[in-house]
Amino acid sequence: MTSKLRPRSATDARWSTRERRLALWIGAGAAVALVLMALWPISKTSIEFRAVRMSPSERAGSTAFRETRWYELGPKGWDPYKEARELRRNGNGFSDTDPRAAELLKQLRDIWDNAPINPAMDGAAIRIPGYVVPLEQGKGGVTEFLLVPYFGACIHTPPPPSNQILRATAARPIQNLRTMDSVWVSGRLKAATSDSPMGRSSYSMQIDAIEPYRRKQE
Repeated sequence: MTSKLRPRSATDARWSTRERRLALWIGAGAAVALVLMALWPISKTSIEFRAVRMSPSERAGSTAFRETRWYELGPKGWDPYKEARELRRNGNGFSDTDPRAAELLKQLRDIWDNAPINPAMDGAAIRIPGYVVPLEQGKGGVTEFLLVPYFGACIHTPPPPSNQILRATAARPIQNLRTMDSVWVSGRLKAATSDSPMGRSSYSMQIDAIEPYRRKQE
């Protein structure tokens, strides 16, 4: 008996499109993101607010915040895209609609959502630049946001590895702070995994100070 082919549904089409986009991202976007994370990730300042100091300790200047790069948030020698390259090689022969392609993409997301932290950074007082992805905001401004290392992360591209996302909380609302604004944030880093609609983060910070990012020559 010959079995009838099941007509392709709209759901199948949506999955095919999603898999195609993710596959393209792994192949091209991962390499670009790795370079961006290794360098200072900010290109320009778009926000208009003045530096906001959040805590008495920062106002008194009693805390020294060390400038930190994003790669320092992972263990020494950790390569966030090693697994992506290996999975891409394994999946070169798969079509967009192959269930094995979807499984490889799921494996990569699982690895990135459980990316290892750098234990030495837990409790460190740091100053780090990044792009803003608002989580909580109201009429008074933004009170919670994700800080990410490159433009478009969590918005135009899938979330980076969890150890490359910092969940920042402000004691009071920050006005005029918008999506993908570039800032410096200062505070004490805490190793704390949390989930949000925009991605999983491995670190959190109660902000001591926030200011627009400017290059040193500006």
